Amino acid sequence: MYRIGIDQIRYLYNGKNKHKKIIVKERRIMRKIIIAVVVLLMAVPVWAAQPQTEDQKTLYALGAILAKQLSVFNLSVDEYNFVQQGMLDVAAGKTLAAEPDAYMQKINALAQTRMQAAAVKQKELAKPYLENAAKEEGAKKTASGLIYKEMIAGKGPQPKATDIVKVNYTGSFIDGKVFDSSVQRGQPVEFPLGQVIPCWTEGVSMMKVGGKAKLVCPSELAYGDQGKPPIITGGSTLIFEVELLDVKAAPATDAKKSKAPAAKPKAKK
Repeated sequence: MYRIGIDQIRYLYNGKNKHKKIIVKERRIMRKIIIAVVVLLMAVPVWAAQPQTEDQKTLYALGAILAKQLSVFNLSVDEYNFVQQGMLDVAAGKTLAAEPDAYMQKINALAQTRMQAAAVKQKELAKPYLENAAKEEGAKKTASGLIYKEMIAGKGPQPKATDIVKVNYTGSFIDGKVFDSSVQRGQPVEFPLGQVIPCWTEGVSMMKVGGKAKLVCPSELAYGDQGKPPIITGGSTLIFEVELLDVKAAPATDAKKSKAPAAKPKAKK
């Protein structure tokens, strides 16, 4: 199970700066991937067997991390061969057939193209699930597209977007695979309700303390087409089971900063 943590379910859109932040983040990820790949190939011979020692297992784990990072490219077997050749040439100190600095723009463009294609695929896969979820007994589909289903009715106060909430939650994909869970960690989380993804801001605002609900979040209410690589693919519909444990008003100085974002990000003018 991948651990995301509450900082990574925070609302990614931030008005006029949203596109700039996404681009800067992508560039940083690409630099980290390239540096890590070079380090890996310099450290591990191509003939390495199954890892036995702790050092070998550490390097093996590094390789697994790199593979997950590269997953945004959705590479075919043949394409992986070219990637491998580039890695081997760097490790051997050979003259490179293509210099990374000269191809950074094309690498970023390839990543964007592949991620967009993956997002379209994820949205298509999610359509039947969303249709069925909306038909479940007790389910409510809001104007934003959120599907809300009360599992346990709460009797306490109902939070506002400016409040700080304490919750236990489990997040999963439409295939049932869990990607994050405060329940499994045994540690509830606390955060300003107006500073998380739109699905949470809207859905948790519909709950009362002591209650539990299922939130089915279409991608546009979660991480959009950019996703949260390598854990969440762009276009992914996410399902959260949330238990609202407590609500408290945000400090006066924070309340002004914690205005809830719209259920759907506003288009840049």
